Amino acid sequence: MIALIQRVTHADVTVDGRVVGAIGAGLLALIGVEKADTEANAQRLAERMLGYRVFPDAAGKMNLSVTDTAGGVLLVPQFTLAADTRKGTRPSFSSAAAPGDAQALFDFFVAEVGKRHADVATGSFGAEMHVSLNNHGPVTFWLTA
Repeated sequence: MIALIQRVTHADVTVDGRVVGAIGAGLLALIGVEKADTEANAQRLAERMLGYRVFPDAAGKMNLSVTDTAGGVLLVPQFTLAADTRKGTRPSFSSAAAPGDAQALFDFFVAEVGKRHADVATGSFGAEMHVSLNNHGPVTFWLTA
């Protein structure tokens, strides 16, 4: 599994003109699921993402996690993260999980994050989403499990 995390001051997801998920300060995480991913990968990624220290402490050093700051977490499914872009000018999605498998693992991941963190919102799997955010820093990291 892949998570592209961004520290944000706020973020939201809109589908058909309706906000389906929104947070204030916290993490926006774009989530990609690959064929070989398992529930164990999802659990590990949830643990890593929630514990990843990307927020400043009193000295301005990135020493605090989203859990430490009680920030929001917005999880957005994004199959394009599983793209192979090494050749040519068109991405290949051969390593991406099938839609049904990806949705099941994304839903499992959301549940795992929700067990460990109070403020969790999501996008809509399979929908055309409009994601709006204010990246704070900018701070962006690519995490895998």
